[in-house]
Amino acid sequence: MADAKPATSPEDILVGGQAVIEGVMMRTPHAYAVAVRRMDGSIEVKRELVKRLSERWKVFSWWVVRGFAVLVQSMALGIKTLNYSINVSVEDLEAKEAAEAAAKEAQGEAGATTGASAKKRKKKQGGGKSSGNAAPIALSMLLGVVAAVALFILLPLGLTHWLKSYYPAIENWIVFNLVDGGIRVIVFFAYLLAISRLKDIRRVFEYHGAEHKVVHTWEDGVELTVENARQRSTLHPRCGTSFLMFVMVVSILVFSIFKFHAFWAIFLSRVVLIPVVSGLSYELIRFSASRCKKGFFRLLVLPGLGLQRITTKAPSDDQLEVAIRALTESLELDGVKLREEAPAPAA
Repeated sequence: MADAKPATSPEDILVGGQAVIEGVMMRTPHAYAVAVRRMDGSIEVKRELVKRLSERWKVFSWWVVRGFAVLVQSMALGIKTLNYSINVSVEDLEAKEAAEAAAKEAQGEAGATTGASAKKRKKKQGGGKSSGNAAPIALSMLLGVVAAVALFILLPLGLTHWLKSYYPAIENWIVFNLVDGGIRVIVFFAYLLAISRLKDIRRVFEYHGAEHKVVHTWEDGVELTVENARQRSTLHPRCGTSFLMFVMVVSILVFSIFKFHAFWAIFLSRVVLIPVVSGLSYELIRFSASRCKKGFFRLLVLPGLGLQRITTKAPSDDQLEVAIRALTESLELDGVKLREEAPAPAA
């Protein structure tokens, strides 16, 4: 079978993605595709064109501002595709339960109780479809932002204020922000360790590893095959985990510039400065990612790559196949030509 090889240079097309429930979402400049593995072994795909915010409003193409715009759009797309994968998984589970219930009923083991349960499930399934309304996505984003602010801003700030009464040195504004930032990093690290112990999350982390391997395969300019992807690393310098690590460090520097005394003023300033912190972090990770194999920049990306050892796991070939399908579908919808070419003969 011929392999799909990019006719366009990977350097011209920046791709990224996200792991979802039993699948992967891949994003190209003007399109995305999410591929989900169903219980019967098939792969279900949803793909759509996406217009970047910078193409709608010029202000979002400005340096730093574009980083926050990318973050907002990525969050919305991530929640949308995650919800899609959840709906697919729920459909499979409900179908499996219905089949099991039907089998029991046929054997005379279910009786009237099974019939009532089947009707209840059918009613639930009828109302479980996504309406396609943007309101649930907006609400999910809002709740996610509130939770993140509470966990990674309010909690570290509260603990730092509490410690200040025991350690007078923290009264110094620079020391205060170093302690606050240190606690933030510890909370973030503990959070990743905690969720990594969950079985379902580990499965998502395997798809995260598959996403990275396939992106590396594309960037290396070789055929998008399971064999080629298997040889690549699960770590990638432009990963969202690395981005969040940059955010943790950049926030210490940015927050130190604006000095306040009242707790509410400090907290409010941190929330208001989120766009600045995320924008600067985006520029920094984008600048360092292409130079990550050289000197200082290699050291700069190491902490983020280290954290990815928690958030990425070695994927199976089936998972790599899903990630390849997602990227191929997104590239094709984006108009990137994938020419069919037989594998080169062995040297």
